[in-house]
Amino acid sequence: MNAQQRKPLYDVSNVLADVAIGKSKAELVIKNGTLVNVYSGELLSHIDVAVAQGRIAFVGDASHTIGDNTTVIDASGRFIAPGLMDAHMHVESTMLTVTEFAKAALAKGTTAIFMDPHEIANVFGTEGVKWMHEEGRGLPLKVYTTFPSCVPATDDLEDAGATLEVSDITEGMTWDGVEGLGEVMNFPGVVYGDPKMAGEIAATLKAGKTVTGHFPAEDEPMLQAYIASGASSCHETVTKEQALLKLRLGMHLMVREGSAWQDVKEVIKVVTEDHVRSDNIMLVTDDAYPQTLVEKGHLNHVVHRTIEEGVDPITAIQMGTINTARYFKLDGDIGGIAPGKCADILLIDDLRQMEPSTVITDGDVVFDHGELKAQFPTYVYPDKALDSIHLARPLQPSDFLLSSDIEQGETKVHVIDVIENSARTVKTTATLKVSGGIIQPDLEADVIQLACIERHKGTGDISLAFARGFKLQRGAVASTVAHDSHNLIVMGTNPEDMAFAANELAKLGGGMIVVLDGQILAAVPMAIAGLISDQSLETVVAQVNQLEEAWRTLGCSMNAPFMTFSLIALPVIPEIRISNRGLVDVTQFKLIPVEITE
Repeated sequence: MNAQQRKPLYDVSNVLADVAIGKSKAELVIKNGTLVNVYSGELLSHIDVAVAQGRIAFVGDASHTIGDNTTVIDASGRFIAPGLMDAHMHVESTMLTVTEFAKAALAKGTTAIFMDPHEIANVFGTEGVKWMHEEGRGLPLKVYTTFPSCVPATDDLEDAGATLEVSDITEGMTWDGVEGLGEVMNFPGVVYGDPKMAGEIAATLKAGKTVTGHFPAEDEPMLQAYIASGASSCHETVTKEQALLKLRLGMHLMVREGSAWQDVKEVIKVVTEDHVRSDNIMLVTDDAYPQTLVEKGHLNHVVHRTIEEGVDPITAIQMGTINTARYFKLDGDIGGIAPGKCADILLIDDLRQMEPSTVITDGDVVFDHGELKAQFPTYVYPDKALDSIHLARPLQPSDFLLSSDIEQGETKVHVIDVIENSARTVKTTATLKVSGGIIQPDLEADVIQLACIERHKGTGDISLAFARGFKLQRGAVASTVAHDSHNLIVMGTNPEDMAFAANELAKLGGGMIVVLDGQILAAVPMAIAGLISDQSLETVVAQVNQLEEAWRTLGCSMNAPFMTFSLIALPVIPEIRISNRGLVDVTQFKLIPVEITE
């Protein structure tokens, strides 16, 4: 069943009532399981759940609802839990289409997501958002959209492929299935009264929708001003202390556990150590890559990690179900197992492991004991979506030579230090040799050449800088997944491989690539907007495995290095980034020179 087929409660309430009293028979009855009641916080044994018209009609002893045509599932020895809901994620980060992602997510017990498609919005604007939104509406997975808010993420520090204005957000709030405003990353703009940010938030609130937030700073007055503006959640919390402050101020806390950004261990201490109420805490993935979906799971993995850190399983499941439904004002339809609610149900053998054996959405079994049962329609992206790499010209090795103010000797430069499994960077310095007026990288000190090339409008803009933390010893890497403007980023140990990587990736239509000595070691082509593969989950997983191995061949042992690399151009998370316009000091929101001449 998809969004067009699902019936509102008022259309089927009479049918549900008839089933509840036994006047009519249920289409499906789940028998004799242990109910995870997210409303009362109880485990209730020997419970049946009767379903009709895609919704729950009765919870309890449902023997009176079983007829000759009723499908009966024996849940003896299993737990009956509501389907899991990811309160904040970017489908583009999975590298998959919404359809391919849905297949993986449903198999792991995710029955609803709130996606923020601001990656494709930075390439194709409202048109790109509509493609993904429409694709999602045709699926058995409930795909809700939070309309992207910051496109580009900053107005004066980078160039994206598109711009969204207040009028776009106002229109987006009228689309069926748009449930809020995507993470408002430009928190300084919000706090200091930027008209665009204020207008977007106002349009969302007037529509009765939710404003999701993004606040990584430590400044409490700014935080309180940000909350007062209408932004009501944050997924950028990385310490218990930050979590406690935000919860005390009425903010909804989104605890993140993705592929590279893993915050559960520290942030969930606000529950296990401070024992705060968990009503305003949700679980999210934010960014998850394909191997994680296959090897660990989706939101069920985040729930599992939360339980591992000492949270009671029922509480952890509440964080991944009813709390999210209430935050988005959808708890009348989803989030729990009760009469009238959509029949999004998991059957789980072990609550602590959170691996569902059966997944039901809208009363239909979509996954059962390792096999997908649902039908997935084919969504065809337009030709325009496959044409997003527009370079002014082929790149040359000379494009990756950074000039100095001196001819020979040494110079001091700013460096972007990355942190493994963290979205943050650190602003540091290094002293590098200068030869023939060109600043030289220092492989022994792990100071590697970095470049960002405008790829949307063919302007020819190229900026150069240095990064540390990846430990490349040879070759080069490139990516058009470069949050959030998604220009072409390149990093390497020599200009020849850097130019080769950039040019070959452009030929592929975007994606990610690793090269060595003029040869491609691995690539993940992403033809859709340079962000999304048009291949199956299995194919993409194999390609990404090869990509990771190729990164290791170049000397990088970091977990998910391409994820960390993809954020090196995001000028809204401290402390320092590269954009196509230059080096960005995020703490000051301004461009700074690479070479320090003072």
